[in-house]
Amino acid sequence: MLTLLPEVKPFNTFRLPVGKIHDLYVEECGNPGGIPVLVVHGGPGAGCNATMRRFFDTTHYRIILFDQRGSGRSLPHAELTENTTQLLVDDMEAIREHLGIDRWMLFGGSWGSTLSLVYAQQHAGRVLSLILRGIFLCRQQDLHWFYQDGANHIFPDYWKDYVRLIPEKEREDFITAYYKRLTGNDDVLRMAAAKAWATWEARCATLRPNHDVVEHFAEPHVAMSLARIEAHYFINRIFLKDDQVLRDTYKLREIPGIIVHGRYDMVCPLDNAVDLHLSWPASQLEIVRDAGHSALEPGIVDALLRATSDMATRFKGLIN
Repeated sequence: MLTLLPEVKPFNTFRLPVGKIHDLYVEECGNPGGIPVLVVHGGPGAGCNATMRRFFDTTHYRIILFDQRGSGRSLPHAELTENTTQLLVDDMEAIREHLGIDRWMLFGGSWGSTLSLVYAQQHAGRVLSLILRGIFLCRQQDLHWFYQDGANHIFPDYWKDYVRLIPEKEREDFITAYYKRLTGNDDVLRMAAAKAWATWEARCATLRPNHDVVEHFAEPHVAMSLARIEAHYFINRIFLKDDQVLRDTYKLREIPGIIVHGRYDMVCPLDNAVDLHLSWPASQLEIVRDAGHSALEPGIVDALLRATSDMATRFKGLIN
């Protein structure tokens, strides 16, 4: 089974102003003459980390990572103003143009798979291929499953900690109840809500309990941007039309893709990946039998590394 490749440091970092108030963090790693690949992180609001660089052979790839609006090292932190799906797509195009890249691969997991799909549907001519993990179609049924009624039956012990913060009278709509607290003026309550929201997600993300994942999500800086921005997107129905991501897959007909999904993914159940694959003939679906949602589970790591290796072989002519 393949494991993460050695750590790698960026050869270039810069900040890219977008819109009126946002300033994006962007970095490049690997081979400057390699196959360009944009890493699209999850959440929305989770931000990138150094581990995400380690899914790519640095002799083959020019690896580009960025923190989406309000996330990670981008500024202002956890900002909701001018933060929508379309603006994030526009930011990705701005990065491509800034770097002078004609076509690139997209590598995204969870919300990163959503955003990659929306970008590819709008800019198909700029996309070489897609490698997507933990597919999140952002349908109302998907949000209801994880934040209202579904995953709570699998993790009733973790669910108790998630609901504890919300009064009984507000529990018919947890997303709205959390959004109210995450955007309120009470600093203590806002942080408590952020930690409860992020911890619920982290606890459910792996097949086997993983303290490192939970600890990372619960870190105040990560928890605040993750919870605030996710709640902002979810209460606004992802700023997309209902079922838009799945309905527009016909626009991907010329784009090859590899979909990696854990069979026991409780954050984004497997039907997300199956439905996407069935509507996207150019895709290949890899179901990892012993995995949940996290990119760091052994079977997911192995499948993603095989996918990046396969794509490197397919596009080896682009390597200088």
